Parts: sequence; structure tokens; C-alpha cells
Amino acid sequence: MPSNGALEDTKVPLLDDLASTVPSEDDSDKNLTRTIWVESKKLWYIVGPAIFSRLASYSMLVITQAFAGHLGDIELAAISIANNVIVGFDFGLLLGMASALETLCGQAFGAKRYYMLGVYMQRSWIVLFVCCVLLLPLYLFASPVLKLLGQPDDVAELSGMVSIWMIPLHFSFAFQFPLQRFLQSQLKNMVIAWVSLVALLVHIFVSWLFVNRMQLGVIGTAATLNFSWWILVFGLFGYVSCGGCPLTWTGFTLEAFSGLWQFVKLSAASGVMLCLENWYYRILILMTGNLQNAEIAVDALSICMTINGWEMMIPLAFFAGTGVRVANELGAGNGKGAKFATIVSVVTSVIIGLFFWLLIMIYHNELALIFSSSEAVLQAVNKLSILLAFTILLNSVQPILSGVAVGSGWQSYVAYINLGCYYLIGVPLGCLMGWVFHQGVMVCTLNFSLAKLLKK
Repeated sequence: MPSNGALEDTKVPLLDDLASTVPSEDDSDKNLTRTIWVESKKLWYIVGPAIFSRLASYSMLVITQAFAGHLGDIELAAISIANNVIVGFDFGLLLGMASALETLCGQAFGAKRYYMLGVYMQRSWIVLFVCCVLLLPLYLFASPVLKLLGQPDDVAELSGMVSIWMIPLHFSFAFQFPLQRFLQSQLKNMVIAWVSLVALLVHIFVSWLFVNRMQLGVIGTAATLNFSWWILVFGLFGYVSCGGCPLTWTGFTLEAFSGLWQFVKLSAASGVMLCLENWYYRILILMTGNLQNAEIAVDALSICMTINGWEMMIPLAFFAGTGVRVANELGAGNGKGAKFATIVSVVTSVIIGLFFWLLIMIYHNELALIFSSSEAVLQAVNKLSILLAFTILLNSVQPILSGVAVGSGWQSYVAYINLGCYYLIGVPLGCLMGWVFHQGVMVCTLNFSLAKLLKK
């Protein structure tokens, strides 16, 4: 397989050698095995650090939710809604908009147009910051919005208070996501992993300090996220601006303000592609707030979605790795290499998905213990565990295919698929099963699994 320059240990056989001998079946198998091994090394060079950095970042949210869960059921429900609905709403949109850099920076790096990577990142900062300003009312008026959507008054009030404390976290996304994709496109993934480790350790310490020592309650758990995520921003930008990327970062430039409309269009398509799926999670949680025993239902589904989101960081790392590999190969004019990278990525991710499917099937009784000690919540999560296991298995394929779309610049097509599967089928079916047939919170998890299956 042709190399993109990252590895130089693959040798192309001489034409004389090929003419002088007919390769045996064993030789073909060895060549295929070697080709898979070379591609796997290239993929894991990106995916390995990406898995760690994403797990570390998401673990900050999980740790926050775990601290809140041991304060009480209403605190767990409030922090879950603030994290999964309010923060999650703009998280999905901004993360998707930043993924436009995976297309642009990945292809520019493959084509050796290094200067443009820094320009693209600065354009992304501008677009995402303006988007953050436009989304700010979602945080400021979270309580009345949640009440309007049918959430209990006490949960809505506390969720709104928590959301206001998370506004600094909201603005950190506009800078952290583009920085991460900028570095990822040039294979500087270990930098992201090290900075993520530092931020995670700081988050654990600050969470213990604010909640256990200073007794700041659920507001303290929310405030800890601001420290941790801005450490990610300053750490990554410090590396970039202090000489870590001499070819791709030459300082701030007014060129970032040119071509913004074309960039906005690609970012919008990328944002819609990812946020339509991400928002579906949030709609499921809001739907459970209108069911009987809403507090327990929200807690149980939030825990399942958190576990699913935790494991989802692995397929999302493959999403990123596949996007970079496909973009690099296409930028270098190697379509066959892009196709082969996709196949290797899908197979590897499915094997990992099967492992986690088996793990949840075995330990389904103990899944919720780190989040809650409430017997009612534990039983509700246990009932959902089988559906959770199959959802995780389905997750192992779909993000990789989305990564191919990002690497190829096909975000708008995936957006239409997401719209059909999640909103034209999933949401109406959930309303029908939840309120007409009274199937409760289990139908929400079933709906998500069904929507994932339809996307295939």
C-alpha cells in the first residue's frame, strides 16, 4: 500500500523481481498481512492518543456527575440535565462545526500546504466564538425553557442555576475543539493526550476540594468543569504558540477573516451532521422528564447515556482517526489507500465494540454504583443494561462511516441521513411508545438503538 510519508519502512518490490517469479498464495497472504499491519500502525498512531484524550475529557463530565449523584437524587437529575441537555446541546453543534477542520486541515496536510492549517484554525475560532455568543441565551434562560419542556420545577430551577455556572465551559469549546483538530491533523496526538491527562488530574483534585472539603454542593461540581476545560485550551495553545508547530502556525493573521462564508457553510454542514445525532440523546432525556417517576427515569437514562458516552469516546477516536487517514490519503491523491484505511478502521472498532458488549452483559448489575446508591435507580439501570449493550455494539460502526464522510467532505449527505433516522422515525416512535403504549423509559433506549441500526 502506498505510504503518506508518516512511515517509510514499506518497500515496493522491483519490477524485475515481479517479472521473474509468480507470487504464491502464501506470499499474497504475507503481503496482505503486512499491509494491514502498516495501516493499523498509522491508524493507532492517531487513534491511541485520541482515545486517551477523549476518555480523559469525557471523564471530567462523568466525575462531575458522580460527585453530584452522591449528593442526592435531585442533584444528580439537575447536573445530568445541565450536562446532557444544556451543555450537550451546544457541545454537539460546536464539536460538529469544528470537525470541518478534519476535512480542511487533513487534506491540506496531505497536500503539504502547511501554512493553511493555521489559517483554517483561526477561521474556526471566529465562527465558533460567534456561535457561542448566539447560544448564550440557552444558558441564561435554562430554567424557564426546561419548565416549558415539562421538567419538574425543582429539577428545572436547580438545572438552570447549574447551567449559569457552566458558561465559561461553554466558551472554552470554541477554542479547544479547533486546537485539538489542528494538532490531530498533523499527527501531534501525544500532545493532546498529555494535556488531557494534566486537565483530568486537576479536575479530580478540584472536585474533591470543592465538594468534599469546601462543601459547595452541586454548584461546586459545576464550577470544577470550568477550570479543567480551560486548562485544555491554554495547554494546547501554549504548545502551538511556543514553537510546537513551526510549519503550520506562524502567528495570527488577517487572512483568517477572508473566505469566512465558505468556511461557515462547511462548518454548518459538519455541525448539523453531528449535532442531529447528539441532540437525539438530549431529546430522549427530556422525554423521560415527562414520564411517570420522572426523577428516577431521568437518573436511570442519564446514567445509561453517560456510560454509553464514555465508551463512545473510543468509536469517536476512530471517527477522528479515519477522518484524518482518509483526508490525508485523498489530499495525496490516493483513493485506494483511503478505502483500505476505512476497512481496517471498521474491523478494528467492531472487535473493540464486541469486547464492551460482553463486559456490560456480564456486569449489568454493577453498572450504576459509581453514580448512585439509590436502589430504585440501580434497578432501573439494570433493566436498561441489555439495550445499552447493543447500542454500544452498534456504535462501533456508525462513527467510523461518519469519519469517512468528514475526511471526504460529504458532511451534508450524512446530515440528511441523521435527520431521517433520528427525527422522522426515532422521535415519533418514542412519543408513540412512551405515551400511547406506556412503555416508559425503556422505550427511549430502544429507540436510540433502532435509530443507530437504521443509519447503517
